Amino acid sequence: MKILEENTERSKHIFCAIDLHLRSMLTGVCLDRGELVYASFNTEDEAGVQALIGKLHQLRAQHQGSEVHVSYEASGCGFRLADRLEDAGFEVSVLAPSHLPQSQKHRSEKTDAKDVIRIMEVLRGSVLAGNRLPKVWIPPEHLRDDRELVRRRLDLGDSLGQVKNRIHGLLQRWGIRCPDHLKSLWTTKYLSWLDVVAAGSGHGLGEHLKSLLRELRFWLSELDQLEQELLSLSSQGKYERQVSRLTSLKGVGLLTAMVFLTELGDLKRFGNRRALASYLGLTPRSYESGEHNDRKGHISRLGPSRVRKVLNQAALAVINFNVDWGRWYRSRTRDSKKVYKKKMIVAVMRRLGIWMWHQGLKAEAGAQLSQAAV
Repeated sequence: MKILEENTERSKHIFCAIDLHLRSMLTGVCLDRGELVYASFNTEDEAGVQALIGKLHQLRAQHQGSEVHVSYEASGCGFRLADRLEDAGFEVSVLAPSHLPQSQKHRSEKTDAKDVIRIMEVLRGSVLAGNRLPKVWIPPEHLRDDRELVRRRLDLGDSLGQVKNRIHGLLQRWGIRCPDHLKSLWTTKYLSWLDVVAAGSGHGLGEHLKSLLRELRFWLSELDQLEQELLSLSSQGKYERQVSRLTSLKGVGLLTAMVFLTELGDLKRFGNRRALASYLGLTPRSYESGEHNDRKGHISRLGPSRVRKVLNQAALAVINFNVDWGRWYRSRTRDSKKVYKKKMIVAVMRRLGIWMWHQGLKAEAGAQLSQAAV
C-alpha cells in the first residue's frame, strides 16, 4: 500500500476488495476512483489479519477518517474475517458468489488479481453509483453456533442412510432375504437377525456384515445423543414458541423446524412471501427476451439446500397426514403424469415454507408481547 500512503489528500472512501483463501488472501485497495494497489496477507494466524487491519487504520488516519469499505466473497472460510473487520470499525459486506457477474472470458482466465478487480467493481459501483450490492446476510455468532448442532444432526441422518443402503446391497449380492415374520426393517429384532446372519456366514461376508452393523450402531448412538441435544436447544426461549407453532402441523417434525429456523435466522428480513420463496430457491428461472416474455424454467435452487431438503421430506408427509393439504395437492394432480406430480410437490414445498415463515413471525410477535406485558 506504499502508493496509497504517499497520497495524503482528502478522500471520501477507501475501498478494499479481498480474494480470500484458506491460507492467504490477496487484497486490492484504492481511494475513491483511483487505481488498485495489491498486497498479500497470511490468514493461517491472527498476525496476517491484524496486519491488514493495521494498514487500513493507518490509511484511514492519513485521509482524515475516510470511510473504509471492505468486501469479499462468501466461502467455506465462514464469517470470522468479517467479524474481525467489523470489530475494527470498517463497513464490511460479504458477497454471494452466485449473484456476482461472471463472463465466459473470466471463467477461462481466472486469477486472484482478476477476482479482486471483479469484487472491487461491484463494491465501488454500489457505493459511488448506487448499484445493487449482492451481499449475504451475516448471521450473529450465537446463531452460527446453533447451526453447527442442527447441521450435524442432519448429516447424521445421511450417514445412517448410507450404511443401511450398503447393508441392503450386501444382502442382495448374496441373495439373503429377510424372513417373512419380520414385518419392519431396522427394528431390534431385525438387527438381531442380521447378527445371526453375520455369525453363520463365510469369513469374508460375515466380517463385512459385522463391520457394517458396528458402524450402524455407532451412528444410531450418535443420533440418539444429538436428538437429546437438539431437543434441549429447541426448548430454549428463543426457539420454544416458534418450534411449537411449526410442529403443530402434522408432518413437520422437530428437525425440520430447527433447520428452517436456524438456516433462515431473522425471519423479518424477508419483506414478503415472494422474497422468501426466492431465497429458498423455489422460484422458476426466467428466459425472457423481446416478445418472448413467458419462458420459465426449473426452480433456481439458490439459497440453502438444507432447507429445501427438509421441506421436501415434510411436504410428502404433510399431504398424507393433513386433510386440507392432501386435498389441495390431489385436486391438482388427479389423473396427472408423474412429472407433473413432482412439480406439484415443489409447489407444496413453497406453500409449506411460506406457512412456516408466517407461523414463525407470529410466534416471535407473541413472545415480544409477553415480554412487554412483563
